[in-house]
Amino acid sequence: MPMARFDLTDAEWAAIEPVLPTDTRGVERVDDRRVLNGIFWRLRTGAPWADIPARYGPQTTCGNRFRRWRKAGVWDRLLDAVSKAYDGDVQMIDATSVRVHQHAATAKKDDRSRCMGHSRGGLTTKIHALVDAEGRPIALKLTEGQAHDGRSSDDMLGALGPGQTLLGDRAYDSDERRDRLAQQGAWANVRPMPNRKNVPAFSAFLYRYRNLVERFFNKIKHFRAVATRYDKDPANYLASVKLAAVRIWLRSYESTT
Repeated sequence: MPMARFDLTDAEWAAIEPVLPTDTRGVERVDDRRVLNGIFWRLRTGAPWADIPARYGPQTTCGNRFRRWRKAGVWDRLLDAVSKAYDGDVQMIDATSVRVHQHAATAKKDDRSRCMGHSRGGLTTKIHALVDAEGRPIALKLTEGQAHDGRSSDDMLGALGPGQTLLGDRAYDSDERRDRLAQQGAWANVRPMPNRKNVPAFSAFLYRYRNLVERFFNKIKHFRAVATRYDKDPANYLASVKLAAVRIWLRSYESTT
């Protein structure tokens, strides 16, 4: 069968296959590569699970395996595996808001537990991303749309260590955050707030590279199931974001070979 537009290349599959579960007890499962191609097709197009083409196998198999492997931590392990080679000298952090589709907004839970927040545009979810010096994702997180960027990022910065630099906009400017990174041996090259009395050291030359995190958000929003949130369960939506990030990592490898 010829490869369809969004299918995994041989190189991408070679990187993914070793991370997948090998337990095949019971009925032989539908081919993993075929099902993953269906999952990525849905991720790229934003179509409902029921519309996945038959060439990828039963749509229920694609949806069930996506959720089952999410609960088993497969997608987390996959992102960890492909991102091991990240360039940590300079890291960048930012956040972007995405609209919550009306189908996802019907879950009857409080907004915070759903990572949905109210704004002028309706319900939104915010994606927080820490990326490396090549603009490739290291850490990802969801919050409700109105969450403060800086305060929401504090649990994403623990891995920064000696000799590393964090780039961030004014939303990440706080003495407490700068001091904590300094204690870890890292430097926060964060654009200072204009009303600061004691202006910290800031390199405008380094800061210009922060556009790489913006480019990451542009890339990840090419995946329509990420650009608009259709998932009611925030864990499923975050898994979709992570799978899109995996694809970005794998393509970065292919572009350098």
